[in-house]
Amino acid sequence: MDTSILEDLGLTGAEIKVFRTLLELGSSTAGKVVEKSGLQNAVVHRAFHSLAEKGLLTYVLEGKIKNYQAVSPRVLLDFIEEKKTRLQEILPELEAQQKLAKEKPRATIFQGVRGVKELLQLLLETDSGEYYAYGGPQKANELLGDHFWESFHNKRISKRIKAKLLFHASLRSWGKQLQKKKLTQVRFTGRQFEELTETVISGNKVGIVIYLDKPYGFLIEEKLAARSYRKFFELLWKLAQV
Repeated sequence: MDTSILEDLGLTGAEIKVFRTLLELGSSTAGKVVEKSGLQNAVVHRAFHSLAEKGLLTYVLEGKIKNYQAVSPRVLLDFIEEKKTRLQEILPELEAQQKLAKEKPRATIFQGVRGVKELLQLLLETDSGEYYAYGGPQKANELLGDHFWESFHNKRISKRIKAKLLFHASLRSWGKQLQKKKLTQVRFTGRQFEELTETVISGNKVGIVIYLDKPYGFLIEEKLAARSYRKFFELLWKLAQV
């Protein structure tokens, strides 16, 4: 049995072993638990104490002898809910501390097809309502697939994000089709333009993707950098072919 979820709930290895032993034995003395679990006497008693504090163990006195018993495993679900409730109580304070941070992550690297897809999705998380991209090559379609790009732009449009897309000449057919969508303008670069990279500016984010057989990309979150890339895009847009 994989008990890693119990560790995730904060139980130690000894607590898990004692708890499972009690489930098998039912009401039992400490001596029987020590014998069946193979743990040392002191370790078992520490586990008894901590499990009782967590509400996962009870005992009954029969004369001077304690008989221990594990609670129903379903109580662990309540244990999860209690932790969730406690986390929700401090979550606003944690988020407030995050906002006070002087330095935030400025750049993140994404690797592989799945990583690049995640990067592109993050570029749609913006309130700016803008999405500018230049340099998209045929390799982008080959690696990520037409289905991904179709659903990606449908999601963009559903979020009311306007796009200006400057594609490599190799994507003219796809670009003409995409241009029929709402909130979408497409122009094309000459064939001498770089065929392996794509740069996207969305709000204060800049995404740079290199479409090799094993693609990778960078996400830069910086207002001044985004403004600089946007100005360069506007220059290219004016020079591009309709």
